[in-house]
Amino acid sequence: ALAATRRSWAVSARAVLDLPRRRAPQKPAQEAADLNDILAERGACGVGFVANLSNEPSFNVVRDALTALGCMEHRGGCGSDNDSGDGAGLMSGIPWDLFDDWASKEGLAPFERTHTGVGMVFLPQNENSMAEAKAAVEKVFTDEGLEVLGWRPVPFNLSVVGRNAKETMPNILQIFVRIAKEDDADDIERELYICRKLIERATKSASWADELYFCSLSSRTIIYKGMLRSEVLGQFYLDLKNELYKSPFAIYHRRFSTNTSPRWPLAQPMRLLGHNGEINTIQGNLNWMRSREATIQSPVWRGRENELRPFGDPKASDSANLDSAAELLLRSGRSPAEAMMMLVPEAYKNHPTLSVKYPEVIDFYEYYKGQMEAWDGPALLLFSDGRTVGACLDRNGLRPARYWKTSDGFVYVASEVGVIPMDESKVVMKGRLGPGMMITVDLETGQVLENTEVKKNVASAKPYGTWLQESTRSIKPVNFQSSPVMDNETILRHQQAFGYSSEDVQMVIETMASQGKEPTFCMGDDIPLAVLSQKPHMLFDYFKQRFAQVTNPAIDPLREGLVMSLEVNIGKRGNILEVGPENADQVTLSSPVLNEGELESLLKDPKLKPKVLSTYFNIRKGLDGSLENAIKALCEEADAAVRSGSQLLVLSDRSEALEPTRPAVPILLAVGAIHQHLIQNGLRMSASIVADTAQCFSTHQFACLIGYGASAICPYLALETCRQWRLSNKTVNLMRNGKMPTVTIEQAQRNFIKAVKSGLLKILSKMGISLLSSYCGAQIFEIYGLGQEVVDLAFCGSVSKIGGLTLNELGRETLSFWVRAFSEDTAKRLENFGFIQSRPGGEFHANNPEMSKLLHKAIREKSDNAYTIYQQHLASRPVNVLRDLVELKSERTPIPIGKVEPATSIVERFCTGGMSLGAISRETHEAIAIAMNRIGGKSNSGEGGEDPIRWSPLTDVVDGYSSTLPHLKGLQNGDTATSAIKQVASGRFGVTPTFLVNAEQIEIKIAQGAKPGEGGQLPGKKVSAYIARLRNSKPGVPLISPPPHHDIYSIEDLAQLIFDLHQINPKAKVSVKLVAEAGIGTVASGVSKANADVIQISGHDGGTGASPISSIKHAGGPWELGLTETHQTLIQNGLRERVVLRVDGGFRSGLDVLLAAAMGADEYGFGSVAMIATGCVMARICHTNNCPVGVASQVVTAELIFLFVLLGYTLHSMLLQREELRARFPGVPGDLVNYFLFVAEEVRATLAQLGYEKLDDIIGRTDLLKPKHISLVKTQHIDLAYLLMNAGLPKWSSSQIRSQDVHSNGPVLDETILADPEVSDAIENEKEVSKTYPIYNVDRAVCGRVAGVIAKKYGDTGFAGQLNITFTGSAGQSFGCFLTPGMNVRLVGEANDYVGKVLNAQLD
Repeated sequence: ALAATRRSWAVSARAVLDLPRRRAPQKPAQEAADLNDILAERGACGVGFVANLSNEPSFNVVRDALTALGCMEHRGGCGSDNDSGDGAGLMSGIPWDLFDDWASKEGLAPFERTHTGVGMVFLPQNENSMAEAKAAVEKVFTDEGLEVLGWRPVPFNLSVVGRNAKETMPNILQIFVRIAKEDDADDIERELYICRKLIERATKSASWADELYFCSLSSRTIIYKGMLRSEVLGQFYLDLKNELYKSPFAIYHRRFSTNTSPRWPLAQPMRLLGHNGEINTIQGNLNWMRSREATIQSPVWRGRENELRPFGDPKASDSANLDSAAELLLRSGRSPAEAMMMLVPEAYKNHPTLSVKYPEVIDFYEYYKGQMEAWDGPALLLFSDGRTVGACLDRNGLRPARYWKTSDGFVYVASEVGVIPMDESKVVMKGRLGPGMMITVDLETGQVLENTEVKKNVASAKPYGTWLQESTRSIKPVNFQSSPVMDNETILRHQQAFGYSSEDVQMVIETMASQGKEPTFCMGDDIPLAVLSQKPHMLFDYFKQRFAQVTNPAIDPLREGLVMSLEVNIGKRGNILEVGPENADQVTLSSPVLNEGELESLLKDPKLKPKVLSTYFNIRKGLDGSLENAIKALCEEADAAVRSGSQLLVLSDRSEALEPTRPAVPILLAVGAIHQHLIQNGLRMSASIVADTAQCFSTHQFACLIGYGASAICPYLALETCRQWRLSNKTVNLMRNGKMPTVTIEQAQRNFIKAVKSGLLKILSKMGISLLSSYCGAQIFEIYGLGQEVVDLAFCGSVSKIGGLTLNELGRETLSFWVRAFSEDTAKRLENFGFIQSRPGGEFHANNPEMSKLLHKAIREKSDNAYTIYQQHLASRPVNVLRDLVELKSERTPIPIGKVEPATSIVERFCTGGMSLGAISRETHEAIAIAMNRIGGKSNSGEGGEDPIRWSPLTDVVDGYSSTLPHLKGLQNGDTATSAIKQVASGRFGVTPTFLVNAEQIEIKIAQGAKPGEGGQLPGKKVSAYIARLRNSKPGVPLISPPPHHDIYSIEDLAQLIFDLHQINPKAKVSVKLVAEAGIGTVASGVSKANADVIQISGHDGGTGASPISSIKHAGGPWELGLTETHQTLIQNGLRERVVLRVDGGFRSGLDVLLAAAMGADEYGFGSVAMIATGCVMARICHTNNCPVGVASQVVTAELIFLFVLLGYTLHSMLLQREELRARFPGVPGDLVNYFLFVAEEVRATLAQLGYEKLDDIIGRTDLLKPKHISLVKTQHIDLAYLLMNAGLPKWSSSQIRSQDVHSNGPVLDETILADPEVSDAIENEKEVSKTYPIYNVDRAVCGRVAGVIAKKYGDTGFAGQLNITFTGSAGQSFGCFLTPGMNVRLVGEANDYVGKVLNAQLD
């Protein structure tokens, strides 16, 4: 059904192309934005506009817009019924001729066009509710002195609406009102804006409030939109077929929403904007807009500013909120172009053209940098106020936008070329919008202004440069201190009191000080979540960084460095609606990391009136309540300081002497609480917050403080630790002996800050954010283990799904660090908590040497008793992961195990993780693949290609050895070393047509558990000649993938890549690998609608290769929550049957499989434990190439030794990488087979005990889970309700879902080409043929299927024939993808995104 529906779309879109061308209330309380609301709606789209430069209304403009819209159906999404669109809409001028015709038929006078407003209104479905809503609307208009002229039912054709959209379809009416009291056109628009705001407020408490929505209310523009497909919009709204519908311009929009619950209001265009993209900083933007509510004033509102509030709605989409902000600026007198420049500024720093030719534009951006945080994220924005039509791109330019102008006076902008039939001889101007660029059309003058012309006009209106010179000042760099301030004993006491461990100092701070970069580690994060741990943790450890996946891209801090900035402004932010020199009265910092001297400079700035707030709490009268009282007192002190004129609050835990009964408040709690308090009291714009703290030394900690409101941080104890380290005897000796690069004490501190700044850029980039000023206060974190009272106090709006510590419990944990500084039993050196490396007496690690030994014994001896001991070891471990808090239950009678499905059936659901050849050795990689093929499971190639020698079954095995794979043992004839799942990752290393056509599944790695939002990394010393050949690279050169796929910047881009992969290999299922985080259900819905066959949810604890420690420890969430959310959301949206759900992350036993099954998973991935089963002993040095058992080592050849010497490697490190290391590899495929059969038998035994015959019977059955009665050390307030909720079961069984056919692309042009007898003969017999075909923009991934056929038969280079194929017209996305040698493809015309993707051949 899905393929048939998509087929009809393609046919109808092509048919569209063949059409002939025609031409004073109380101020509401301010609350922080809630991330749960924000995550409910995300999306991307295809957009464009048509404008007549003569400003002549015509039906042809509307028809062209609808034609173009119909040709971008593939950029939109559809609901579970395959018929309800995610949204399509059109904005135009008001069709007065049409409305006058209606009025005359109704006996009404013609409308007075300059004084009449038209509202396009969605009203409640229920007739009584609709009557109430209409009455409420009319009352507001009447009270405002406007005359209601009448309501017009909008004519529509219900038969074209999909089932889901029909269920929620509103009543659609238009209201006409006369505004007699205003004559100025802008004042009329303002009056209508106020009326709409008053209506929203007046109806807020009504039961039908969510069903009343004004698509538009204006005297200039009107919007027709709905939950419709592109081609259906013009069929549904009969007005759009009426030739009386005339407009000089039209903006059109097709939405792809990751959330499939039909919501008509969220279709676009919005009231001013059509938005294709995602605002990554939306939570911070909403909070800052709320903060502005107390300060916004303008004479144009005549004292009615309170009636405009609120300025944002977390329950609306990011597009709707950006539209709301733009509308406020526009109605307050800004031009559309100026509003866009303020909200979505380009990257103007170091811009060669602007700095030389247009310095006034730079001054404009510099001025507003301190006033308005950028709405950051990938965005193509089309906008119109009825007088100007325009388009602009975000600073990264990650969305496609083409424009062209014709000699007959039309301008077109579109996401794609070829959407409107075009006489090329009439095109007089053509181009594409680049990063940060803008184009506008002035309908009244007919002027078309390109980028710099637009911006120069805006920037020249005020003397921004003069104001900046007079009022803005910057803090000059201050030299670092050249000697320690504290003695060693005092430093140690401070480190103990503030929660430092020896790992923090030696592995984090000292590494950063010596190398100027973050430390790396490996093997993922296998310690308990902070809330489950028996060890004390700093508050930062309860927070996980959010990251971009699918709906928006991560960016590359190296490749995108020119558009990124850590600059931040300190001081009061004034009234955004007023323009004047006082708003420039701020201090600029080049980065948020201050040394002591720079903080002192800030404190001496008289205009800032700094106030230092001491962050300690007193426990003399007992611990309970003391932390809460201290926070409340801090907030009151901050409040008073700001009201007294302070523009800088410095929260400091610096003290002359530490006192046992006055522990420091966790600095993150203090910053967050004051930030939230100032927002709620309308004071946040009046002051900046700076943290002067001992509690901050890692990049994650800096990011947390900034994310929750701090503008800058002075990490005084971390800097003191750098100074102490540099002067220590150990460091001095290492430097003297040449074992460590020599750095001065000042350089050590500079290196530390350099590493922090680089780490911050990386953290910003993994969420796709370019500007630290936009990250500040954006709260882009999730919380695991804090209770609601803590969240509401300091982190309001953040997601904390499992509850956790109360304030008193948090105070107790804080105190457990503090007392160490004053205990006589405390050692004279820092304690090693073992959070990073496993050690006796340290934190529990799930992958520990004892577990490895027990597992090796069981599988090598094939001993049931030994496996039972292994199970008992796992069962007796400390609580480590969320699933340890639940257990299975059943009311059924146990059944004989013989009635349970066989182990051979269960193991087919098992997969191994995406571990690349390079990260692990060839022996390990091939042994794992052979084992999985023996049992019918699936191994994963990981990133980096695959040797073709592995694709054929072995036929030469004698005594377990094969000359084909001589380095392996324990082989059997018939074994195959191919990976069933072949991974496509962002670097494209090793991805060739032959690689793809030999896959059973193709996995798109969007994110990985060890470092979501970042790219893969293979150190140069692991890139052997063999690895380099497979990856088409050079030996010894580090291979680092950029964080995003080069072609995935939104959900419709992912849909295109899925289409491409289905194109080249129609027999391979396509899986998409995601990492658990809040909102993943919404993302998974979009992935499902993008035609994926499999969705994999990885936990934060995954990963084997090299990753930054902060990423391993502080990004991603538990798979239990991610899987639950994904399964439940897909069920609710009717999409669960479309996809197989696979989950991985820390699986070690059959119990893990059963719990994952009950939470909704169909298949189960094993990563680290598969390595352990093949011989890994958990030395945790994978990233060094020194694996003691050859599991993760690569060979070092003679020629590489010379290369490594040139690269600076020591002889010692080379010797450790000799061939003998790999020769120690102990694994045989049979060991892994034994392990998986043990796991399957464990599953069978438990199923029998529960009374179920097969896994199918328990998948999604959360009713079979119950909480365990476990007493945790830190809290008894963990809430497991989210894990245990149940949204129902799929209509199909898990086996039916897994066995369905590969999703189809439907009919494609390649099938026509392959059906041509001359082409098929040329491929079969390696002949030469020349053919020509017409092509349209809906023909996507053309030649991909042809390339796949050739690659499957001849490999990447074996085809001796020649296909000369010429296409004429406008090619769709991915034209010429996956071409192989022997294919000479020529396009006469133009093409869209991704031309020549993974190109191996000739393209003209």
